[in-house]
Amino acid sequence: MTKTIIAAICCLLFTAGVYALNSKEQQISALMKSHYGQRAMLRYQTWRKLIHDNRQRVEKIELTVINQFFNQLYFVDDIQLWGKTDYWATPLEFLGANAGDCEDFTIAKYFSLREMGISDRKLRLIYVKSLTLNQFHMVLAYYPTKRSEPLLLDNIDGEIKPASQRPDLIPIYSFNAEQLWVIKQHGHSTLAGKANRLKLWNDLRHRYSKRRLATPVVNYDE
Repeated sequence: MTKTIIAAICCLLFTAGVYALNSKEQQISALMKSHYGQRAMLRYQTWRKLIHDNRQRVEKIELTVINQFFNQLYFVDDIQLWGKTDYWATPLEFLGANAGDCEDFTIAKYFSLREMGISDRKLRLIYVKSLTLNQFHMVLAYYPTKRSEPLLLDNIDGEIKPASQRPDLIPIYSFNAEQLWVIKQHGHSTLAGKANRLKLWNDLRHRYSKRRLATPVVNYDE
């Protein structure tokens, strides 16, 4: 399925529904259009409708809907997209650019699921070593219970799978809104302090709260 067809489906999903943007969302929608263009605005509106329509549903349905939605976007390295070696885009910037790297996919899924009502205690952003790509990578982990095996949401493998079914990924450290963990052998993690130790995470959350938008070097809507 081409990106053009996907964009058309997203437009239909939005226009066919009855959800109306609230005043804050209308302001952000207009900002997305002025900064990134018409298609970016439609992606934003589709995202808002997706969250509204699926909020407080069975959590595994929420995971599937959000994972599939964001995995439609392009994968592009930071240096090519933002002109920086490492840049963590907000969900708005990711949708605006129509592209991002593994951190951007993971971050957008995390914020979406939090907004849909999934507890922060059940979610962790995990840095891993991808044996397939031979490079560092990021995925989102969902823990149904405190002691259960996590399910992984990934842009490399679009199927949500238990961690034990992803031997291609070696976990290194993880974090959520509050805490940071270092992952030892056999998947055991040790609390390493507060998540605010991560400068890129702090910067991302500040920009997102202020609705600041960066301009990508390349336009992936063209």
